[in-house]
Amino acid sequence: MDLFNTETITNLLPYEGEVLYYGKILTSTQSQHYLEQMLKDIVWKNDEAIIFGKHLFTKRKAAWYGDKNYAYTYSNTTKQALPWTNDLLELRQRTEEVCHHTFNSCLLNLYHSGEEGMAWHSDDEKALELNSAIASISLGAERKFSFKHKVTKQTLSIVLERGSLLVMKGPTQTHWLHRLPPTKKVTTHRVNLTFRTMAC
Repeated sequence: MDLFNTETITNLLPYEGEVLYYGKILTSTQSQHYLEQMLKDIVWKNDEAIIFGKHLFTKRKAAWYGDKNYAYTYSNTTKQALPWTNDLLELRQRTEEVCHHTFNSCLLNLYHSGEEGMAWHSDDEKALELNSAIASISLGAERKFSFKHKVTKQTLSIVLERGSLLVMKGPTQTHWLHRLPPTKKVTTHRVNLTFRTMAC
């Protein structure tokens, strides 16, 4: 029996996109193990953005890994992919088994507390394969994750559990924005892994 059969997972979006929430795909022990490994082994750097000509650095940290030395440009800055760690490969395999998509890269974000978040945006960079799936694993603190339609402005939110998987696919990035809203209620780390497919 396939507990993660896509046919049994409800699309969270009402129209013009597909977001599937699989819930926890890791046990509490696995989730804690991978969180500790990510904090220790990943080459974290403060994320960067160039906005209106100003070079800004965020408190949030990021890292970029992949099958090849992919160049990934967003917020007017470019990252070069590092080789996979064993833990990242294990998590990619687990993700692919559950959601039945394949991925060649992973963007990771480290939020030190709830005061660090992510503004409204879409992952619609041209370097990504058009309408490809983006699979998001959450480790550490549970956080609210929100969506907003670009035209109707309709919004909806979900709390991402530790060890959970959320997949955005189809035309989601074309029609919807998403964000991780800041909160003072969370005081612990969260690591988010977003597995992606670069257009080779």
